[in-house]
Amino acid sequence: MVERLLRWTLVAIAVAGLAAGGIAHALGRPELADLAFTLATVPVIAGLIISIIKDVLAGRVGVDAIALVSMTAAIVLRQPLAGAVVALMYAGGNVLEDIAVARAEHDLRALVDRAPHEAHRRTDDHIEDVPVGDVAIGDRLMVRAGEIVPVDGIIESAAAIVDESALTGEPIPVTKPRGTAILSGSLNAGETFDLSVTATAGESTYAGIVKLVTAAQTAKAPFVRMADRYALIFLPVSLAIAALAWFASGDLTRSLAVLVAATPCPLILAAPVAFIAGVAQAARRGILVKGGGKLEALARAHTVLFDKTGTLTVGGARLLSVEAAPGEDADAVLLLGASLEQASHHVVAHAIVQAGLARGFRLKVPDQVRETLGSGLDGLIEGRRIGAGSRDLILAGGSAPPWAARAIRRASWRSALIVFVAVEHRPVGALLLADELRADTPRAIRLLREAGVARMVMVTGDRAAAAQAIGAALDLDAVLADRVPADKVEAVRTEQRLHPTIMVGDGINDAPALAAADVGIALGARGASASSEAADVVILADRLDRVGEAILIAQRARRIALQSIVIGMSLSLLAMGAAALGWLRPVPAALIQEAIDVAVILNALRALWPAYRGRTSHITFEVGRELRHDHQALIRGLDRLRSIVDALDDATAEAAAVLITEANRLVQDQVVAHERDDEGAIYPKLARLLQESHGLSAMSRAHREILHLARLLARIADDLPTEKIDRYLIRDAQRVVEAIETLVRMHTAQEDDIYEAVAERSAA
Repeated sequence: MVERLLRWTLVAIAVAGLAAGGIAHALGRPELADLAFTLATVPVIAGLIISIIKDVLAGRVGVDAIALVSMTAAIVLRQPLAGAVVALMYAGGNVLEDIAVARAEHDLRALVDRAPHEAHRRTDDHIEDVPVGDVAIGDRLMVRAGEIVPVDGIIESAAAIVDESALTGEPIPVTKPRGTAILSGSLNAGETFDLSVTATAGESTYAGIVKLVTAAQTAKAPFVRMADRYALIFLPVSLAIAALAWFASGDLTRSLAVLVAATPCPLILAAPVAFIAGVAQAARRGILVKGGGKLEALARAHTVLFDKTGTLTVGGARLLSVEAAPGEDADAVLLLGASLEQASHHVVAHAIVQAGLARGFRLKVPDQVRETLGSGLDGLIEGRRIGAGSRDLILAGGSAPPWAARAIRRASWRSALIVFVAVEHRPVGALLLADELRADTPRAIRLLREAGVARMVMVTGDRAAAAQAIGAALDLDAVLADRVPADKVEAVRTEQRLHPTIMVGDGINDAPALAAADVGIALGARGASASSEAADVVILADRLDRVGEAILIAQRARRIALQSIVIGMSLSLLAMGAAALGWLRPVPAALIQEAIDVAVILNALRALWPAYRGRTSHITFEVGRELRHDHQALIRGLDRLRSIVDALDDATAEAAAVLITEANRLVQDQVVAHERDDEGAIYPKLARLLQESHGLSAMSRAHREILHLARLLARIADDLPTEKIDRYLIRDAQRVVEAIETLVRMHTAQEDDIYEAVAERSAA
């Protein structure tokens, strides 16, 4: 603060001296004008000498000596006006640097400044305001409308509407029901709600963020240190050019003009301002980078290693499919299974219950439930004995019927867990669950490829079969399975020997590998967790695609820093050359020097903002969400098509005719209608939004293939009354229905990826 005040004081002295000298010169008193100009220069020289001494004592040799030499030479050579102008330019440049850095750090500082200092604690029948540091785990707090959530907790009210944009970069407020975890630093965007404290202020998410921001503001990039070293070379070069100008012309004024024009500011200022701006831009997107050094390391990334569970995948059991026995309904199987699993606290039971609720089922209340540890449970639902669990529990060690054998085989192929459901000890279906890919994982991998990442490796403690399946789906360069934390560290070090390496993880077991990598990225970390502490970059939003964004932001900041340095130094050398040839006098040279400094700083500040993409049309989050909701409705129809494909395996001719007719009706009413609407209404809008059109051309080709298969199925269904329904016709129909179901699922997932990317681009 004192240094900043001193800098502003020196600027004021320089301005006052120049003004007084100008007035004296206008009044015909040149001796007073020279005195005023000299008095404006001397305090700046004194301040600069003190600054240089401090740098030398701290082991740094600065290039401010150029300004010292030029101002001193101006006084000695009786060019006080030039000295005063240089004094103003130097003092003003320091102030300009303060302003630029403050502007670049604005978003980081705002994140820290908004931390709450008070909390409203409920005690018996009243509410008391207490310092946030006094809040203890288990306290019940009230968060008023418009307030920042002071600590991590669990929502105790019916619901809360919170804005998490300061933490995650997501602009849309979200509704959180009772019992949901809420993070400190979120903004209450709705009505007053209560929360139960789960972490003290010092251990909460926001406290961890503040620590990360503080680290981000203090670290210095290697690129910046390299620029400092090049700036030192600039000092003898400037003195040599000034000496040559003097020897060649015999005019000391020329050498003074060279020194005045010499400005190392592009080297000194451009890199730190650009990298601080890049760190701030990343913070806006919910990406906290611990300083410019790590931002520069991100920009040089060649290899990225990923953990699997919780990073590439959602990190928990998810329902993949419902395999129903012949004559049974898949929805009924899931309803029974989800209703029974309400009585269990197992993570798989929770996943089944959530799957039932997601489909809008009204779950029934189970009674007389008995749980067999590690195998499953059984109980009564509406008077019927229902069981859910492993093959050994439900099939009682007997041979599996054909449909069950097929379900077991599919579970094996997909590395899935299988839960059988039985009614009165008779198996009626099976639920397949697995850890599935995140919705944004394919887009994240594509974004990393576009950012220039040449090698991507998955390193996981999971078994090889499951890991290889994920690796093949994402087209990763290598898959390392069955790795313990020590093996992950060794994998990181092996890659580091070849190229700059990034490690991306989310759990405590990833912390050693995150710390070992050139850049460790903690995904969705919560403030003070081990992975957050070990990581160099923390992505507050639980979004894998932000990894690619972080690299792109880093690359752009580094590119802008290089542009500023090259262009600024080129202009500075040109100005020095013009001064050496006598084309620039000292005062104009000083003005040109300052213009170069201003231009360099303004260019470096461009890293604060995203790259300009040009004007585009608009798609709102609501529209994107509605499009994805249409896909969710379509998935139910696809699930039924899959059941029909399975049922056709052993269906009679009469039953096959009914199933094929039903499949055709589903395809025509849901799939065909949906694809035609996409082609006619949605894709024209997307074409105006996307910068490239070849992707949509490929998607339109998928539409044509789906419609072609739908026509084939319609012909089969139309010919059923006149055709002999033998096993060959059934097999043909089965293949067409299966092809439609598979293609539409893949195509729908690709469209979801596009909708999310476009909606996010519009929001940004």
